[in-house]
Amino acid sequence: MTTILLLMASNIFMTFAWYGHLKYGHDWSLGKAILISWSIALLEYCLAVPANRYGFGLFSGFQLKILQEVITLVVFIGFAILILKEKLQWNYLVAFAFLGVAAFFAFAFKSPTAIDASTHVPETHLSKSRTGQVS
Repeated sequence: MTTILLLMASNIFMTFAWYGHLKYGHDWSLGKAILISWSIALLEYCLAVPANRYGFGLFSGFQLKILQEVITLVVFIGFAILILKEKLQWNYLVAFAFLGVAAFFAFAFKSPTAIDASTHVPETHLSKSRTGQVS
């Protein structure tokens, strides 16, 4: 659940970094829009990196990416409707439904590359000797 909450928060920042200037920054120069977007994106990275670290082991790398993309789309739908005042058309709903089906297939079957979370120890907790052996 921590991974999902962090990814949701990071995607809110990401969406504002990438698309917020379309609503609020029309009078900004391109350079100013880039600098403000990068500043917001830094907050996004501060949430996305721990989300992926905590989630790796519960999810495979593929599953983490697909989860992030689904969350990105859900956050963007809300942003486009509430902030950009765009209409959600039927063809977008169909496209999102197909992406939902793709996400279902990514999570419906056990991934052969998923790491058992009970045995996964983050690398930062391991100490290496001079020979490179983990102790």
